[in-house]
Amino acid sequence: MLLLVLLVVLLALGGCRGQGEEPVCRMLGSPEFPLLTKEGDVTIGGAFSIHSKITEPPLSFTDTPQPITCSGLNLREFRFAQTMMFAIEEINNSSFLLPNVSLGYRIYDSCGSTLSSMRAAMALMNGGERTSGRNCSGQSAVHAIIGASESSATIVMSQTTGAFQIPVISHFATCACLSNRKLYPSFFRTIPSDYYQSRALAQLVKHFGWTWVGVVNSNNDYGNNGASAFVQAAKLEGVCIEFSMAISRTDPQDKISAVVRQIRRAGSRVLVGFLAQGEMEVLLEEAVMQNLTGLQWVGSESWITAGHLTTGGRSTVLSGALGFTIQRSLIPGLKDFLFRVGPGQDPHSALLREFWETTFDCSLEAGAQAGRCSGLENLENVRNSFTDVSSLRISGTVYKALYAVAHALHEQIRDSEGGQGGRQPSPQRHSVQPGQVLLQISRVNFTMPSGERVFFDQNGDPTATYELVNWQRDKQGETVFVTVGNYDASLPEGRQFTMNGLDMTWAGDQAERPRSVCSESCLPGFRQAVIRGKPACCFSCIPCGAGEISNTTDSADCTVCPLEFWSNKDRTHCVPKAVEFLSFEDNMGILLTVFSLVGACSTIAVSLVFFWFRNTPLVKASNSELSFLLLFSLTLCFLCSLTFIGRPSEWSCMLRHTAFGITFALCMSCVLGKTIAVVIAFKATMPGNTVLCSLPLLRTSVFSGTFLQVIVCVLWLALAPPFPYKNTAHAIEKIILECALGSAVGFWAVLGYIGLLALLCFVLAFLARKLPDNFNEAKFITFSMLIFCAVWITFIPAYVSSPGKFTVAVEIFAILASSFGLLMCIFAPKCFIILLKPERNTKKHIMGKSHGKSQ
Repeated sequence: MLLLVLLVVLLALGGCRGQGEEPVCRMLGSPEFPLLTKEGDVTIGGAFSIHSKITEPPLSFTDTPQPITCSGLNLREFRFAQTMMFAIEEINNSSFLLPNVSLGYRIYDSCGSTLSSMRAAMALMNGGERTSGRNCSGQSAVHAIIGASESSATIVMSQTTGAFQIPVISHFATCACLSNRKLYPSFFRTIPSDYYQSRALAQLVKHFGWTWVGVVNSNNDYGNNGASAFVQAAKLEGVCIEFSMAISRTDPQDKISAVVRQIRRAGSRVLVGFLAQGEMEVLLEEAVMQNLTGLQWVGSESWITAGHLTTGGRSTVLSGALGFTIQRSLIPGLKDFLFRVGPGQDPHSALLREFWETTFDCSLEAGAQAGRCSGLENLENVRNSFTDVSSLRISGTVYKALYAVAHALHEQIRDSEGGQGGRQPSPQRHSVQPGQVLLQISRVNFTMPSGERVFFDQNGDPTATYELVNWQRDKQGETVFVTVGNYDASLPEGRQFTMNGLDMTWAGDQAERPRSVCSESCLPGFRQAVIRGKPACCFSCIPCGAGEISNTTDSADCTVCPLEFWSNKDRTHCVPKAVEFLSFEDNMGILLTVFSLVGACSTIAVSLVFFWFRNTPLVKASNSELSFLLLFSLTLCFLCSLTFIGRPSEWSCMLRHTAFGITFALCMSCVLGKTIAVVIAFKATMPGNTVLCSLPLLRTSVFSGTFLQVIVCVLWLALAPPFPYKNTAHAIEKIILECALGSAVGFWAVLGYIGLLALLCFVLAFLARKLPDNFNEAKFITFSMLIFCAVWITFIPAYVSSPGKFTVAVEIFAILASSFGLLMCIFAPKCFIILLKPERNTKKHIMGKSHGKSQ
């Protein structure tokens, strides 16, 4: 590209041909003449897309190419050119800015084409003369260039003029690529870069919840760079792009039709248009033909405030459009200046004649039969893009660009005069070099009469501030641009984009904001799950798992509840987990409590029977002292099961296990004592003396057996006592409140000691099984120990495998079952004889068989 530019420059600049000793620099080819011109001490060039359509001649490569034909007058761009002329006239009339220095202008038509822009740039550098003197090192014809209106045209112009240090100040080229000072060292602009506009549009789309959008852009530097920047910014905001298409105004009609058909078929209802005016007009024509309505347009700066797009069926397609534009400017006197424009200013100007005929739809030709106009019509009665100065935006950037050049020239001329203030002499055209103007433009910092400060950063860009405009209908039914928000890139992130709270109009002139999402929002209690092969905005909604919640819409993940909390039914909040323990209100707790109290009452009842019949032979033969102690211990065994019911606490946890261990140790010690007494009573040769001698021994054995268990329990409580514990591992949906053992060794030592006593009782009772039938104490003790051991052997696996409160229930059941076993096997037969068979409650009957054998 650079080589092509240099080649064109060399060809356009011409060559030096020797004529004896006086070489003359001649131009190759025909000169390009400006559409609007005025002479001055300092000349400023201008390039505007005054015509929007271009017809390129066929290239045969054998004949000289025909000139490019531009058509389709763009009234908006013509207003920009007139604004430049107005600003120059205002500066020339100023008494404090460039006094005694007149500014001239040469305005060319770039036609929105890179080729026309190249020709305009060459013409602005060369001038109109075919020869420039005796050498080719002459100065450029202009000192600065205002334009062009499109980024691609401006890029070509900046690349061409950059080598000659001619400053180019664009009023409308927004491509972020132009901020590269290495490639475009002489470029400036008075409109913000698309770098900021792209991010502003991405924040706008995200603000309204549109996560599924389409993008269509101009197939040039402006559209491609702007769309690419928007797509990147949108991804950071969580917005997905359904499609991205590029078009050019020179594309065939069938391609444009295919693009519109694809937009119609798409699922997204929001379309971001990064389009230059030429591509926007071509796309709109096809959209009107296909009746593309109900689509929410989001526009870029280039067309969002283009008034001519609001006419005809195009306003229906674009109704409710949104987009960012620069802030409005106030230019006093411009309206009157524009109303004076007409063919009377220069009867030979083809441009002015075309403007007049286009505006009034007439003909100035003398021989015209119909639609004849005189040129004296009043522009004040016309409302179009040229005369509408109610919302000057881009005209304001043209105005500021001229004043930036004027202030730079002013500083340069003052510096060249030694910094003396006051009146300055009128400089010759060659006394100011474009490179000097370039340096001064980079330093300008002044305030416009409206109060707006003008300066350029290190990249040649101004401060990025935008207004968000919305296409709405006024009372007369005409489309107006209403400011509904603002964007200021200089503010901290998060505060850059603001809405002003005004009512908005949406696509189709609807009051309800449209939705544009690939997938409907996931409600609280659900999370998004990405669908393989589709963008992140296309997802399915998966319910949160048990113990997880999501309390926001479109949550990407579910949050796990804290350890002691669980998700509610809707999976939207964490609620405290249900605390489970064996309580007195549970059916199981009530049933076990009843059995415990029945057992305790039954034991007390047996004690009362034994006490009432304490002088009978059967009670005396049963060793009444041990019997009453055994009954007391059984009562405690029944009652200690109640300590296992209820909410575990620090004291209840220590009490339940120690009470269980000590009462059962006392119970087993008593049973062991009774077993020893039975064996001694019937095996000794002198029973009377043996029994009397064994009473201290029995008391000692009972005390010792119980005392050892007390020691074990005391050590357990001292070293690692049981404590209340919230078990969340066994059941994740609830908290099982239980008593942790503290020391498993202590628990199994207590249980093992009871088992040892029970085993010893069983062995001794088994050895005494052949004693006389009428006195079957040993047999009943054997049966009771079999039940006791069977219960506690089955208790161990049941205890380990039972979940939650059933663990406690199993332990209570073992206590009650073993206690009932002892009560029923040892005391029930005796109560039966005492109460129902009193005839058998005699010494003779009890000692019957033994007495017979002694005979």
